[in-house]
Amino acid sequence: MKKSAVLLFSTALAVVSAAANAQAPTPLRGTITGLDGHVLSVKSRDGKDVKLMLADKFRVSYAKAITLAEIKPGDFVGPASRKRPDGSLEAISIQLFPAALRGVIAERHMPWDLEPGSFMTNSTVASEVKMANGRELTLTYPGGTQKVFVPEGVPMFTTAGGDASLLVPGATIFAMTRPGPDGTLSAAGVTVSKDGVKPAN
Repeated sequence: MKKSAVLLFSTALAVVSAAANAQAPTPLRGTITGLDGHVLSVKSRDGKDVKLMLADKFRVSYAKAITLAEIKPGDFVGPASRKRPDGSLEAISIQLFPAALRGVIAERHMPWDLEPGSFMTNSTVASEVKMANGRELTLTYPGGTQKVFVPEGVPMFTTAGGDASLLVPGATIFAMTRPGPDGTLSAAGVTVSKDGVKPAN
């Protein structure tokens, strides 16, 4: 391949890569400060004032507390976890996804930003083992398996359908956002706190 062709190919690849990265979903966590039409104002976790553009038919769901006893083999879950000194994973929160989200949310194990060095494992519960102070879940996803210990007292929640009336100042939200060319964040929907239960993931 000629040098000019190589340079052209490399430049095109860089442009495609940059565009893909620009469209990568980004988690947003924070506290609502206002809602004006489809523009949600949020004070982000790191203290920034963020304007989030909601889709024309945006979805609102709210966090609902559950117990560890409600998580069973076959369920679709998303535990955030950290590594313990021995290298095993320990949950720091866990979400039980509604069954309708299976196939919508990608099942995988990936780095997460709930805390430095944390992980997220969107997966199916293959089995569980009761332990003295919690349970060990064996989780499966395409191409992999993880074991995560879930101690008692870890925040656990599922989500239920809500509406825009829940988007009030002071409520906590979580949203997967996409940045536009001008840096504006947009989202198809948000998960909001209700009755003191926060979307911990």
